[in-house]
Amino acid sequence: MQDPSSTLRKPEWLKVRLPHSREFRHVRDILANRHLHTICQEARCPNITECFQEGTATFLILGKICTRNCRYCHVIHDIPPPLDPHEPERLTEAVKALGLKYIVITSVTRDDLPDGGAAIFAGSIASLRRQIPDCRVEVLIPDFQGNWRALEQVMAAGPDVINHNIEVVPTLYPNLRPQGNYKISLELLRRIKPGTEKKIISKSGFMVGFGEKREDILRLLEDLIAARCERLTIGQYQQPTRNHWPVMKYYHPDEFKEMKEMACVMGFRYVESGPLVRSSYHAARAVSSTLQKH
Repeated sequence: MQDPSSTLRKPEWLKVRLPHSREFRHVRDILANRHLHTICQEARCPNITECFQEGTATFLILGKICTRNCRYCHVIHDIPPPLDPHEPERLTEAVKALGLKYIVITSVTRDDLPDGGAAIFAGSIASLRRQIPDCRVEVLIPDFQGNWRALEQVMAAGPDVINHNIEVVPTLYPNLRPQGNYKISLELLRRIKPGTEKKIISKSGFMVGFGEKREDILRLLEDLIAARCERLTIGQYQQPTRNHWPVMKYYHPDEFKEMKEMACVMGFRYVESGPLVRSSYHAARAVSSTLQKH
């Protein structure tokens, strides 16, 4: 396949400054001293400067090596090391040191574990609840291979938000997410809503620029609404290296605005849509959100 991104010039709205601020170094050093990882660093998130300067980060638990090899993702794919049972405590220490009031916890996918790492997710939430009770917790979880007991374990720990990214339109799953399952991801989102003592907000996100069509995006939005997804993020795919899936299109900010408007009309309660948006972008701002006005 010819690499379209070799001929597509990155537009100005996708160019970001390299991080050099004192706040950035402060967050980086706290994480390094506690042997913690962030998806901001591992996946080369374009918003790492903004988020670190605001003193926030999306913590990456269960190590930094993923058992899956999605063609758009920069996270390392290999055989992961054993779990660290003390990771929840170290994560809580970092949150205290950073003075965070809203935290996002995500992970690599661990298909090698019977529960997909759900116990560490639940332990991290429980540790934060005990030691920092006023801190709101959002988790961005893998699909646990359809292990609903694992999902229930995370839900029972009482996070404020459960996010599971659908990532790409369904027609591109075979090429981009061959180890993923679109139907399982939708079912996971659907199961977040019913039967919980505490209301947990459901959230998802996807990227565009892979070669999807407008009707693919509309179908995806319809499927997410049918799964009772409340919050949504839409962002531009950027090719991490030349070995990854090429960028087929750079969407203009006006096109992201149009997608946001469509999503809000369809019933999503909160939408972040823009070229640099990723799944945890402005996550704390959506805490008390209602239907956005346009």
